[in-house]
Amino acid sequence: MSATLQVTAFGLALLSTFFLLLATCTDCWMVNADDSLEVSHKCRGLWRECVTNMQDGVRTCDQYDSILADHPVKIMVTRTLMITADLLAGLALAMLVLGLDCIMFLKEDPCVKLKMCYGAGVILGTGSILGLVGSVWYAVDVYVERAMLVSHNIFLGVHYDFGWSCWLGMAGSTGCFVASVLLTCCLY
Repeated sequence: MSATLQVTAFGLALLSTFFLLLATCTDCWMVNADDSLEVSHKCRGLWRECVTNMQDGVRTCDQYDSILADHPVKIMVTRTLMITADLLAGLALAMLVLGLDCIMFLKEDPCVKLKMCYGAGVILGTGSILGLVGSVWYAVDVYVERAMLVSHNIFLGVHYDFGWSCWLGMAGSTGCFVASVLLTCCLY
């Protein structure tokens, strides 16, 4: 039972960490949600803004000036939280691999292996909370920005909505949290 639970938690943590890394690296946190006939599709991410021409499929991206330049708070906070979540999830995966019962490392001391799995669950839970806060922070800021424009009757021609990278960050964080619960609560 314990080995099956460990392998299930490891598989879920591995997939969720991949989702977190993919969400951090991709550039579609906000997409244009204009209902009119658009000739281009715009995405804004944490690192750059991309425009795809819908007629010929040509995609051009503009990198943000510098990582240290003045950026909106939502980008800076989300970058920080997502990178920290990625690092913690990676550390937890490494720790979890060493703590799995099917790995020969420290085979003679199962108590230490169990503590390693528990510690990996705690670290994974911390990373998942940071990733979820970062993703939700960005999504809420996009919603508030759009609501402010609508409430003031300002139409800029393009309205942005949550992109697939934002949803991927939320899904990865939720998966890491579930894996953390499996490792910390159900393993004992």
